[in-house]
Order: sequence, then C-alpha cells, then structure tokens
Amino acid sequence: MAERKKAKEPRKIISEPCSVELSMRILGGKWTGSILYHLKDEPVRFNDLSRGLVGASKKILTERLRHLESHQLIERRILPTSPIGVEYAITPIGQAAIEGLEVLKTWSENLPEPIKTMCRDNLIGHQN
Repeated sequence: MAERKKAKEPRKIISEPCSVELSMRILGGKWTGSILYHLKDEPVRFNDLSRGLVGASKKILTERLRHLESHQLIERRILPTSPIGVEYAITPIGQAAIEGLEVLKTWSENLPEPIKTMCRDNLIGHQN
C-alpha cells in the first residue's frame, strides 16, 4: 500500500510586522544609516550634516531627520545663537540602533563582490 503524504500544516497568519520588519521600516530609509553614523559621536548642525552627506538633497535629509526624530532615534536642538542654529543628537534608542547597524555593516562587507557591485551601481544611479 502506498504511503500517504502528510498534509502540510497551514502557515501561520501574521497580522502585524515582525520585529525585523519593524526595524527595517524605521532604519531602512534612504540615508538613514549614514545620518545615524554621522551623529553617533557628537551632535551635528544641519548644514554640517548636509555637507557630510554628499548626494543627499536638503529635502530628503529633512525628511529623514524628521522620521528619525519622530521615532526617538535622534533629537533636534535649537541653539541660542545668532542666527539661530539647529543641531541633531543621537538618543539612547538611536545609539542602540547603531549597534544593530554595525552587525549589518559587517554582513554587507562579507557579501560576494558581484552583489556589492550591483548594489553600489544602483545606489550611485539613485542618490537623492
């Protein structure tokens, strides 16, 4: 007599994003990792940050900073200078995210060269 195949168990229905997906939604935006990297050691003024992120438009930089601020990874500080200045500083939540990004950095450095080249070419063509 032929053996009957076991019926596959139904896949678990996921009603909300898993923790990895949630992390990627917060950290996965364009320029996000670079912004956090620039803020990891000390607060940085907007214009200095803009100059440090060659290829990022001020519009996209502003959008990403607002996104990171709304998720409490960075904080925006108004400086009592004349003219008024603005600087951004990383929060403890943002600092914890840096640790995760370091793991991703190591992972990406160990990717096969053709994958790295393909990703670099794609990034160069779509900087803003």
